[in-house]
Amino acid sequence: MSQPSLRERIEQYYAAVPLLFAEAEEFDSLCLFVRKETGAPFYGGPYHARPASAGAVTATAADIARVRARQRELGVPEAFEWLAEVTPSLRARIEAAGLPVMERPLMTLDPHRPLPPQSLPPGVTIRVLEADDPALPAVLAIPQLAFAAEGTALGSAGCAELAVAAEKLTADGTVAMTRPFLRSGHKTLAAAFAPDGTPLAAGHYHPAHGITEIGGIGTLPTARRQGLGAAVMAALATHARDHGVHTVFLAYAQEAVARIYARLGFRPAGTTLLIANQPARGQ
Repeated sequence: MSQPSLRERIEQYYAAVPLLFAEAEEFDSLCLFVRKETGAPFYGGPYHARPASAGAVTATAADIARVRARQRELGVPEAFEWLAEVTPSLRARIEAAGLPVMERPLMTLDPHRPLPPQSLPPGVTIRVLEADDPALPAVLAIPQLAFAAEGTALGSAGCAELAVAAEKLTADGTVAMTRPFLRSGHKTLAAAFAPDGTPLAAGHYHPAHGITEIGGIGTLPTARRQGLGAAVMAALATHARDHGVHTVFLAYAQEAVARIYARLGFRPAGTTLLIANQPARGQ
């Protein structure tokens, strides 16, 4: 029996990971992942929760309409996500339904290339967080501030804004909801810390069947341009490899970021398609 290709493994990952947090509702050729608990919503797409042996999926306009209607009923964004190379026909049908589609190129880590060591500013350290780490609220808040001011340039959001965002995530239950996934190993979270303990950059991964996507890499805007995001990425990839993950991939939005990942040993691996401006996937 032949081994699944890289793209097939990534597609299988997209089908497996949401089931840690959501239930799959099938709509003929499409599937929608519905959150079991409060949290960022998931997406609809092809193949999800279907065996690869089922063959190619051809989504119809009616299938797309049914998923969108269910999303409106649930009060969640009309979000879809899929691999362009696996289901190329879906893009035209999604766009014909009036939803704008955007691309997110993928990169995968060369499994035979060791990760190069990353330098850190004096006194800065990186650690993987435990569920009861007191820095957890602030670490979870970093991507919010980082993605609100996209890019790699220095920004104005710093420690004061981080403290406010961390309080909100504690109050709305996000921190409490994250702790069980850290304890179970369904989520791994790493961060770079200043000498005084302030988290400066963070990222996470969710392993499934020896595959993982590294995501949520963000740096506090006032701490940018120090290589912290690359260092956190390398730490997460190393941790994943050390814990049995053989396929590590990621998506990126900016070429400047892709060049950083390329220096770490990542190479092109296809394209994810998703609805423009849809929220980050609920992981």
